Amino acid sequence: MKPETGPRVECKLKGRFRIQGLKATNPVAVGDRVLYEFLETEGIGVIYDILPRNNYIIRRATNLSKVFHIIAANIDRAYLIVTLASPRTSTGFIDRFLVTTEAYHIPATIVFNKIDIYDDQMQKYHDQMAELYTSIGYECIAISALRGDNLGKFIDGLKNRTNLFAGHSGVGKTALINAIDPELDLKTGKISSVHQKGMHTTTFAEMYELPLGGYIIDTPGIKEMGLIDLDKATIAERFPEMRALMHQCHFHNCTHIHEPGCAVKDAVEAGTINAQRYSNYIGILNDEGLEIEDWNL
Repeated sequence: MKPETGPRVECKLKGRFRIQGLKATNPVAVGDRVLYEFLETEGIGVIYDILPRNNYIIRRATNLSKVFHIIAANIDRAYLIVTLASPRTSTGFIDRFLVTTEAYHIPATIVFNKIDIYDDQMQKYHDQMAELYTSIGYECIAISALRGDNLGKFIDGLKNRTNLFAGHSGVGKTALINAIDPELDLKTGKISSVHQKGMHTTTFAEMYELPLGGYIIDTPGIKEMGLIDLDKATIAERFPEMRALMHQCHFHNCTHIHEPGCAVKDAVEAGTINAQRYSNYIGILNDEGLEIEDWNL
């Protein structure tokens, strides 16, 4: 870790953190602000307290003996790196990530990487997706980490912020970080020729200090975005376009599935709420997997 001023200090957790019965795989997360005591004799710091978090982002833990995994804390903006191919990022995954950032009050940006591989069909699909998410209120940026398209403006937005990078393995998070700061020279992964999915290169979240000011938190490639600690009754509130209409529903506790007089369902039928987004909402309510069909190209 690095204090507000001074050199980096290697730290370990005080033993009591391991027996607090926390329902998480990691009591301390990347981005946490902590108090520690430096042990001169051992040359190491001992963390004895975690300061209150402004926010955090979690997902369902892969270890079934735990409940959730804290990906990172105290985030100024989350950047979801997506690709339309090599590998493909589904709208189901995008929407689950956005629901999570909405729930924990973290501003989110969708970054479309690998635009250098677009053909006319992919460009049309990209334009449709960018138009949809922009209309909802999300910032969308199109870049090529390989070719450098639009990187200057993107990098300017990172200055003096703590920025989370997330996405599937293989979407180019590491290549993007290397393009932002070549001195880091991080190892990039390859795409499986069989499954067209990325192979992990980042195995744990890590924070990098930017020479222009600010930080990037690079996260492991997320295969699935398992939601946790969210009340199903509030899921619709995490969809901004649904949230804007909920007060018009006939029933105050409308689930927007089967009730008469539902303003959300009426908007879907009228085409003012995207049908695929609504389908993803139903999938989240039913806790379905992420392999949700996207719009036809």
